[in-house]
Amino acid sequence: MAKEYYVYLMMNSRNTVIYTGLTNDLARRVWEHKHPDNPKSFTARYNVDKLVYYEVFEDIYEAIEREKQIKRWNREKKLNLIRTINPNLKELEVV
Repeated sequence: MAKEYYVYLMMNSRNTVIYTGLTNDLARRVWEHKHPDNPKSFTARYNVDKLVYYEVFEDIYEAIEREKQIKRWNREKKLNLIRTINPNLKELEVV
């Protein structure tokens, strides 16, 4: 079975902050965002704990490039991407 990598976007409950990340275990990473062990981390300081978007990759290099691409985008472009699959910015479940 091929290894999977995830580029994901999370928001806070008020939808004012967008965080972009990359992981090989989406369920674990979302849990870590919801239960931060470092109160000074970005996601802890801004209460970023709602998964709103993710993409799956089999190639780590493609995933890294996609993460970098999205991180360069402005807020509006990120919101447009999220709304392609999640128009109401609801929390997605990790399956």
